[in-house]
Amino acid sequence: MNFLTIGHRGVMGVEPENTLRSFVAAQEAGLDLIELDLHLSKDGALVVMHDADVDRTTDGRGPIADKTLTELRALDAGRGERVPVFEEVLDAVTKPLQAEIKTVAAARALAEVLLRRDLVGRVEVISFHDEAIAEISRLVPGVRTALVASRYGTDVVDRATAVGATALVLNIRRLTQEIVERARKADLRIIGWVVNTQDDLRLVRALGLDGATTDYPEIKRTGRFTA
Repeated sequence: MNFLTIGHRGVMGVEPENTLRSFVAAQEAGLDLIELDLHLSKDGALVVMHDADVDRTTDGRGPIADKTLTELRALDAGRGERVPVFEEVLDAVTKPLQAEIKTVAAARALAEVLLRRDLVGRVEVISFHDEAIAEISRLVPGVRTALVASRYGTDVVDRATAVGATALVLNIRRLTQEIVERARKADLRIIGWVVNTQDDLRLVRALGLDGATTDYPEIKRTGRFTA
């Protein structure tokens, strides 16, 4: 399999994260996949934002769950961009997507879209939460899933296989050869994050990972030449 480069919230190192502007820039840069994050608004819209509140990435304040889609739309998400809903991203870019879900409720809302638009082949669902992966797998037969982990040990492989994930998305700061070998024995793909420097890239290539999640489009250009 070719080494994959995945745009982290689009190309968040150069554009406002999780905005249509950022996703289009990731596609234009030639990244192989685009990663994004999903939350539910107060009225059940599947909105694209990383944090549980709007404070860091918009000019608003407060939890996403306390705001309607109309209220979220009124916020500036950076450079005049608005908070998108998931289906707008589907229409704005053609690249495969990695959709990160935070809750079981978000899994159910995402499942409805995946089934209605026949997106099993285009969207991989990822999450830090085992129960969210288990729920999306139950609702959408054949969906590809990945367990994300920041602080973890060798047990992360057992967790992934227990919920039927086919991949791991792992913080490269804690990644070891032992974990890689265990994942390979379990037939799991491994993506490293966040890979933003040449040293990061050399590490993930040396460990034989399947891909890298990056904030910067330059990783795509250099990744294919780095041993």
